[in-house]
Amino acid sequence: MRRVGIIGTGSYLPEKVLSNFDLEKTLDTSDEWISTRTGVRERRVANDAETASDLAKVACERALEAADMYPEEIDLIVMATITPDTHCPAGANWLEAKLEAVNAVSFDVTAACTGFIFALSVAEQYIKTGIYQNALVVATEVMTRTLDWTDRETCILWGDGAGAAVIKEVDADRGILSTHLHSDGAGGDTLLLPGGGSKTTPISHESVDKKLHTLNMIGANQSFRVAVRRFVESCEEALYYNDVTIDDIKVIIPHQANLRILQGMAKQLNVSMDKVYVNIEKYGNISSATVPIALDEAARDGTIQEGDLVLLTAFGGGLTWGSSLIKW
Repeated sequence: MRRVGIIGTGSYLPEKVLSNFDLEKTLDTSDEWISTRTGVRERRVANDAETASDLAKVACERALEAADMYPEEIDLIVMATITPDTHCPAGANWLEAKLEAVNAVSFDVTAACTGFIFALSVAEQYIKTGIYQNALVVATEVMTRTLDWTDRETCILWGDGAGAAVIKEVDADRGILSTHLHSDGAGGDTLLLPGGGSKTTPISHESVDKKLHTLNMIGANQSFRVAVRRFVESCEEALYYNDVTIDDIKVIIPHQANLRILQGMAKQLNVSMDKVYVNIEKYGNISSATVPIALDEAARDGTIQEGDLVLLTAFGGGLTWGSSLIKW
């Protein structure tokens, strides 16, 4: 079986910065209240003309440059997103056209905050079997357009951005060692974007008035405990499968959900937070895009070096969770 690895990464964050101090002007909140409870100090917001595929395009171009490849060499694009430009065509189709990736087949994967790991696994299988050779895996979100900006419990958490990776067959001594995916549909209503699907269409004045087209979070305290447990379980699953210990891991790159969740994960794994890559204070929660954005930053700032073991892990709506262990 072929070994598949990441040969280039890229990311893009919109220029507009929305700080906690900005939110103080419109919400009954404060920088201290937000940062203490979430770890977020600011987030990026796409401008009115930017779509999810626009953010993804820049991230993909940077990943292609890092991989020393051209768009026409890509034969597969898998986009993870819950905020595509349109539901039809798929967000990946718009991206394919903007990149002029004329030889690629493209489609979306929806797995909320775990989306990048799901999309990475999908693309990996196609390359392992030889159906495709060079894939772009990208996660992109414009979460700020899903929010109720009067709800201080939820709107403070989210931001916009995109991260991407080019993957292809690599030498046997590196690459993706294993990926582990899970879901529990019975818990899907804890993080819910109810409007826009067949359940609430066509859109009506009533559905808008009921705020069915904004993101809802139910049972935050319970979700916190579940998230920590699933983060830990997915990490331990990858370690056990590959017969390595947490001490062998150079860096854990988790979904940037909430700083306290990441601290709880580190405590249960018995590791220092120095081993956990954290950038939530700059960007907030960007759903599926947080993992590839952090991965790109870690690759570019020297945190990750050739031969390092890198552990990706995420938990999100669906419920979905998973991990991927990579030898860089």
